[in-house]
Amino acid sequence: MASADLLRREEEFYESLFDSAKGDAAAAKTRGQMIERKIEALEDMATKVSNRRSRRWLNDRLLIELVPRLHVEEIKGLFAPPPFGEEAPLSAFCRTSVGEWDAFRSIDMDVEARFMQRMKQSSAKQKNLVNEDESIVLNAWRRIDCQTREAMKRNFLPELLEIYEERIRAFIEDTTDKDVLVLNVQDPFQRLLLHGVCEFYNVTSTTTGTVQDGKPWKTTTIKKRSGTGIAPMITLKHNCASRDVQMYFSLFEQHNLHVRRKHNYASYNEQP
Repeated sequence: MASADLLRREEEFYESLFDSAKGDAAAAKTRGQMIERKIEALEDMATKVSNRRSRRWLNDRLLIELVPRLHVEEIKGLFAPPPFGEEAPLSAFCRTSVGEWDAFRSIDMDVEARFMQRMKQSSAKQKNLVNEDESIVLNAWRRIDCQTREAMKRNFLPELLEIYEERIRAFIEDTTDKDVLVLNVQDPFQRLLLHGVCEFYNVTSTTTGTVQDGKPWKTTTIKKRSGTGIAPMITLKHNCASRDVQMYFSLFEQHNLHVRRKHNYASYNEQP
């Protein structure tokens, strides 16, 4: 720490500089020169002192000298800020188009409460609708065979799925007495995707093989079930498949993970 003699000489030589008479130009000039000399001396002393506590004390004195004395109005603003002291200044929002925003600012509290209540109800209905659609899609996706789901993940063909979906959706929405749809798909992988789409829309599909002109010929027969109902709103088309299929995958995987966790927890509790 700096010696007592050094600190005493510093206090005697650098006494307060703000007690001079105000309004005197010569005194103000002299006071400014003394402040500059005092700052230089404090900086020089701070570089020479090795003790951390003394150096911190000198740095504090240096900061005090760098900050000018506050006026009465500035002190009043520090200890009595709006709304406790002076009136708050008008914001840019209030100064811009005051007349146009009067109706918005002076709206009745009851009207505001009713409006907010309607907004909450609308958002709740929309959320419930989205959750209902997701639940329907999740159940439809779970109906598809595991092998078919893995095939869709590995080799996703949105154009082919779109063609199959259009045919099956038109078949489901047909109001005539047509209960059977026959498609001739010879490629094994494409038939696998067709069966997956049929399972997604809850219709039965059966493939039979015959021989035509000495070559094997495959025919897929699609029939409606008693619980087929209306086709889901969300489809596997190319425009939204990149997002929807990922949502199906993630929802299904989250559901399986939840089921596995419950099964493991139940098995752990059953152990002696």
